[in-house]
Amino acid sequence: MNFDAETKANVLVEALPYIQEYYGQTVVVKYGGNAMINEELKDAVIHDIVLLNLIGVHVVVVHGGGPEISEMLKKIGKQSRFVNGLRYTDRETMDIVQMILCGKVNKDLVTLLEKAGGNGIGLGGMDGGLFQAKRLTDNEGTDYGYVGDIVDVNPQPVIDTLEKGYIPVVSTVAQGIDDETNYNINADTAACKLAVALGAKKLILLTDVRGLMRDLSDEESIIHRIKVSEVPALVKEGIISGGMIPKVECCVEAVRKGVERATILDGRVPHSILIELLSKVGEGTMFY
Repeated sequence: MNFDAETKANVLVEALPYIQEYYGQTVVVKYGGNAMINEELKDAVIHDIVLLNLIGVHVVVVHGGGPEISEMLKKIGKQSRFVNGLRYTDRETMDIVQMILCGKVNKDLVTLLEKAGGNGIGLGGMDGGLFQAKRLTDNEGTDYGYVGDIVDVNPQPVIDTLEKGYIPVVSTVAQGIDDETNYNINADTAACKLAVALGAKKLILLTDVRGLMRDLSDEESIIHRIKVSEVPALVKEGIISGGMIPKVECCVEAVRKGVERATILDGRVPHSILIELLSKVGEGTMFY
């Protein structure tokens, strides 16, 4: 699609009030799903993040790496296993998780940001006690292995990085405080906790769906805006169900604890982050 110079100028002018709104503010982006796998989408996300950084938005990237972990486990002949949507993490799997998340995926993302003209710095959740966790337990006594529940966040390493103009890229492995181990952390949860600790203006969870829909078979039934007080009724109606529940819970927690807005955003749409932040169109489902 080709735009003439006047149209391009108008687009920038329309973006001006949004740039002013987010200038100097912190936005936490949970990066995952198809946007981490598809090369075109990956390129769009990286350039969105670099552009936001250059116009004065403090962007923090929190990433998972499920496909890469599964691929490595397959290479060593180990079956991936999931319990209630979480990867069961035994000792061997934990070693792989830490190697892939804190090593390959984290440093690959930093390299992509650098190539796009940004300055990225990789941080493991263990660095500076960023994420501290205990072994995850639930009311049913389910065993998840070395999956952690974050009990404390020290945002200072991220703050220090932001103040120097860098883009922090944070892997979701936490320092164990109840055992001599590190823990695998759900990326949505980690992004939520970090957004709260940073006093972020916005939390974005990139997903592989358009957002929250009243009818799963009809993408046009998307709910664009939800007050957190409306969520319990939507759960009761069955509109929020299955794998969407934990994502919604993260958004609700973030907003209730001070994040101005949280959005479940379709990472399959190129430049969805810029559309969400710098236009009146918006994408996904926003909680406020």
